[in-house]
Amino acid sequence: AVLAIDRVSNEMTLTGKTPCMYLIVITKKRNVGSLLGHAVWKAVDFDVISYKRTVLHLTENQTQDNKTFLSMINNVLTTDGFYFCTDYDLTHTLQRLANVSHDFQEMSLLERVRGGGWKRVGERGVGIVVMKPCRINGKIFEWILISRRSCFRAGVRYYVRGIDSEGHAANFVETEQIVLYGAGRASFVQTRGSMPFFWSQRPNLKYKPKPLISKNTNHMDGFQRHFDSQVLIYGKQTILNLVNQKGSEKPLEQAFAKMVTGMENGMIKYVAFDFHKECSGMRWDRLNILVDNVAETQDEYSYFMVDTEGKVLSQQKGTFRSNCMDCLDRTNVIQSMLARRSIQSQLQRMGVLHVAQRIEEQADFEKIYKNAWADNANACAKQYAGTGALKTDFTRTGKRTQMGLVMDGVNSAVRYYKNNFSDGFRQDSIDLFLGNYAVDETDGPTPLRIQKDWKFLTLPIIMVVAFSMCIICLLMAGDTWTETLAYVLFWGTAAAVTAAVIVFNGRDFVDAPKLVQKEKMD
Repeated sequence: AVLAIDRVSNEMTLTGKTPCMYLIVITKKRNVGSLLGHAVWKAVDFDVISYKRTVLHLTENQTQDNKTFLSMINNVLTTDGFYFCTDYDLTHTLQRLANVSHDFQEMSLLERVRGGGWKRVGERGVGIVVMKPCRINGKIFEWILISRRSCFRAGVRYYVRGIDSEGHAANFVETEQIVLYGAGRASFVQTRGSMPFFWSQRPNLKYKPKPLISKNTNHMDGFQRHFDSQVLIYGKQTILNLVNQKGSEKPLEQAFAKMVTGMENGMIKYVAFDFHKECSGMRWDRLNILVDNVAETQDEYSYFMVDTEGKVLSQQKGTFRSNCMDCLDRTNVIQSMLARRSIQSQLQRMGVLHVAQRIEEQADFEKIYKNAWADNANACAKQYAGTGALKTDFTRTGKRTQMGLVMDGVNSAVRYYKNNFSDGFRQDSIDLFLGNYAVDETDGPTPLRIQKDWKFLTLPIIMVVAFSMCIICLLMAGDTWTETLAYVLFWGTAAAVTAAVIVFNGRDFVDAPKLVQKEKMD
């Protein structure tokens, strides 16, 4: 028998049968602070417990597949970013919790194990929580940053872009900045998400694969669904599109702008800002052009605020939806700048900050603020791209540095390797974890057993052998220089031609997902 516990009613019942195969138990947790008197925990360690007493009944193929599935689950569990609160719903913003008329009935990221996977019951799970006590002018307040990642269209950088048919955007994250001072509280919410139409950017061994917009899909249907839900949840929308307005990113920017215009929705405003062009030559001060440009809109949207007596002083009437290609590095920089402008106003209204004071002048708080937003950037980036974020030197210090450029180069190289040679496994892990793929207990063939064709091993071996022979010929010269040159040219040409063939067929050599075919899902 299995003990079933209902999350909503807390009712416990014994059931004779269950489709579950494993139970995930949090075995270690760490307190990260408290929110409105409720302890917030970070899950640190887990245990995956089988409901079956033994696995001896499994065939050899099933045993191997089972080990792979378990390694996928552990791959997700070891990703930093599982937070929970036993008596408070972290998936809600303060404004949603205060608005009892909302119909946004989310619960949690996971309900229970089902068929080897996990069933989604809420739209988002908490990806990072930063909670810091701060002091300005001798007044102590709590500053909190919470990012909630959508579990719809979840995945890794190059395998999950754009939207699905229901309008769910890839890498969609809701970030809420909270200030608690005495019994007063304030909240400012922003969102980020992939450009909400059908496009892809599959890895193919090239450093930057060319993004492709689907030509055989009705983009406006999913596009409309996406923004209908965004307006319903957040109110007015100002889109901040930070992609390049030239090169391979230009068609995406043009398509986004055209669809917003075609929708003719007065609740949605579109702002394009070529981040890389404006900030070229280390001119990062030019980001203020965008912040100043949307300042009036930000004042109109305001933020959620409650006074010490529980009276609602203001509601947030709209939100900024920021995006770049990955919705990571450029996006996080802009979001941190908009959030700084918001907290300036909030602390002044709360009486923590004098009207004549600037938040940038508060050195101790600025250090906490910048580091927290950089940590937020790293957490979001690791979950989507596999490495920490780029440009965090600017977020942490307010300046772009040479060391920051070097670290960006290192992270870019690591991203290239992971995106091409390990992200297929990561994508499969996420799909299994969220229940996009259900394990079949029969001994039929599974997608894991699909074998690569002959090119996958043969061509890389030929290239390595040819390159090695070229080096050997250079080091061990023949009797004449013409003989040495002939050998070097032969083996060098063989290596170059093989490498060119591999790159030309790049998609056959990358680590692609096996469990769920994203093209079919879209």
